[in-house]
Amino acid sequence: MFTSFSTALSALGAHTTAVDVVGNNLANLNTPGYKSSVVAFSDLVTQSLGAGLGTTQVGFGVARPVTIRQFSQGAIQASSGPLDVAIQGDGFLVVREPVSGSQLYTRGGNLQVNKQGQLVTATGFRVQGWNEVNGVLDVTQPPTDVLVPVGSLRAPVATTRIAAELNLDASATDGPPPGTFSTSIEIFDSLGQSHVVSVRFEKTANPGEWGYTMTLPDADVATPPAPTVTGLIEFDTDGRMVSPVLTDDPPVLEVEELANGATDLTIRWDLFSGPTPLLTQYSQPSAVASNEQDGFPAAQLIRVGIGDGGRILAQYSNGQQVAVGQLAMASVRNPESMIAVGNNNYQLSARSALPAIGVPGTGGRGQILGGSVEFSTVDIAREFTNLIVLQRGYQANARVVSTVDEISQETINLKR
Repeated sequence: MFTSFSTALSALGAHTTAVDVVGNNLANLNTPGYKSSVVAFSDLVTQSLGAGLGTTQVGFGVARPVTIRQFSQGAIQASSGPLDVAIQGDGFLVVREPVSGSQLYTRGGNLQVNKQGQLVTATGFRVQGWNEVNGVLDVTQPPTDVLVPVGSLRAPVATTRIAAELNLDASATDGPPPGTFSTSIEIFDSLGQSHVVSVRFEKTANPGEWGYTMTLPDADVATPPAPTVTGLIEFDTDGRMVSPVLTDDPPVLEVEELANGATDLTIRWDLFSGPTPLLTQYSQPSAVASNEQDGFPAAQLIRVGIGDGGRILAQYSNGQQVAVGQLAMASVRNPESMIAVGNNNYQLSARSALPAIGVPGTGGRGQILGGSVEFSTVDIAREFTNLIVLQRGYQANARVVSTVDEISQETINLKR
């Protein structure tokens, strides 16, 4: 009979622990990325009474409860933070503790930049990933601290290629006056200074044939006159360019000793987009449909944000949008075995499988959504229901204690 005291006492402790778990779930109702926990009860070894045949079995109560964290998907909602991210699917962001450098894992996506320019969580843990180095973002290397180029000036890129999609008027004649058309494309040197490449077309006496001259202004070179490139372009009776052909070397304008001291320019004029010629000759006014070049001036950083897939995108004042970093993502086969260490972080336990770290959306890893936050998975209705059930369980076991106390008192009174 007196084992009933310990049996009921074990139940009181177990239900107290369960209420603590429910309270912690409710406390983290608004914690981004929080995963709710449930309690698993289990009975203690059973005592067999009588002849040992197991016909009468009396348990010793309930064991210490086991808490199980449920890594279900939380609701995802758009966020106004440009560095906020949410994980859709399995996986964790990889972070490092700011002092010890130990590696931890989190699903809390409220990110920001510290004074060293490192991308960190809301509680200061350094987010891991890959950074752009000399224009290359190599995700095959081990992940490191993600750096955000706050307030940086991006170096200029000298133009090496120009192209223009245009039509030359098939009804133009060689004169008098001659059929001519001119267009220009802005380019940039190694110092980021702009120059204008002028291309002049002039109809020749041969049907479907145009001559061209490509040059820079004389003022742009140290020793005028500026170099020029000349040649002929031929079209067939359907207005398609037949010379030069795709296998011919494209026209190249080589400029030495620019007036501002920038590096010499070598500019290739592409006449084809893949196998398709960019120039046509139809009976329409000569006009440019589009032009392009691959250089950029120096530019100030305007803003930094994280896009879908975990790519860190920097937008510059020259219109460039460059991927300057990539977030790493870890996949753990049995995440329920991980240990919560506070600050929305988890660490591996002895029962945890080794994490597989890579790019989001690969190798079974989930996807990272930019400008979003994953909500807590706590369900208020379920937690309050559990709280009522646990309270009743505690009350019932407390009544067992009082009942056994009364029985023991009656037993003592038998002596009188």
